[in-house]
Amino acid sequence: MPTSSPRPGDDALAARAEHAVLRASIIATVLVAALGIVAGLASGSFAVVFDGVYSLFDALASIVALLVARMIADYAASGERSRELSERFTMGVWHLEPMVLAVTGLLLIGATCYALINAIDSFLSGGREMQFGMGIAYAVVTLVVSVALALYGWRANRRLGSQLVAIDIQAWAMSAAITLALLVAFVIGLALEGTAQRWLVPYVDPAVLALVCVLILPIPYRTVRRAMADVLMVTPPLLKQHVDEVARHFVEREGFLGHRSYVVRKGRGRHIEVFFIVPRGWPARTLEAWDELRDEIGDDTPDRWLTVSFTADRDWA
Repeated sequence: MPTSSPRPGDDALAARAEHAVLRASIIATVLVAALGIVAGLASGSFAVVFDGVYSLFDALASIVALLVARMIADYAASGERSRELSERFTMGVWHLEPMVLAVTGLLLIGATCYALINAIDSFLSGGREMQFGMGIAYAVVTLVVSVALALYGWRANRRLGSQLVAIDIQAWAMSAAITLALLVAFVIGLALEGTAQRWLVPYVDPAVLALVCVLILPIPYRTVRRAMADVLMVTPPLLKQHVDEVARHFVEREGFLGHRSYVVRKGRGRHIEVFFIVPRGWPARTLEAWDELRDEIGDDTPDRWLTVSFTADRDWA
């Protein structure tokens, strides 16, 4: 757990950079969503409409995520806003991040399942006619935007290491893959018109919609699974192992009887409590001496809540 604390100025710069990336993503997502809904309605493609609606949900999720990221940054900073948040959320605000991810992920799963059911119903009802030219134009524009935003976020996150930005990059990469699938399907549909396989054309849109839904579903599922683990305060095994290794080193060095550790991940935050069992009847130490030992064990960083306690009574641990 001993680490060097990042400087407050570096944290503020990283937070501003994270916000800038998310803002750019939100603006681009809203524009792509509007384009998808308009192009889908005009071309008669429910696959394109769904792509636009999904992007709209994603934009709303990104807006909420940005607000949470700002709140977390304000909590870690100094100033009046930080004091207000500290009084209202005495145990920190990191728990808001997994809650937002879980709720938005569940909404996306619901929208995807609805679209998949719609695609199956359309397929069984004889398919749907659409204008492939407009669908192809939409797919080309969206593909370019998605690749550009994914690369922009990837370059920025090499130094930020933000979970929110990483999820945003994943979303743009998946959007690019889905749009490429739409583009290929629409080109095939356009090529089939006027051929002996013309009867397949109405099935292109529901078929590609079903494919898109199957490709999308694992993304929010993974996000919800991780977020729910944080909401339910499931102990991260690797972090628990690291904390126990550091604690055992101090137990052996100082001659303590043992330790107990409690570890929770809350979004980007880490909540760690370590209790050391001290032998009864030990010579008294000054509080300053115990504080020096705490400083050796580890220091608090903006995204970590660390509590180190010493007791001779195991019940207090």
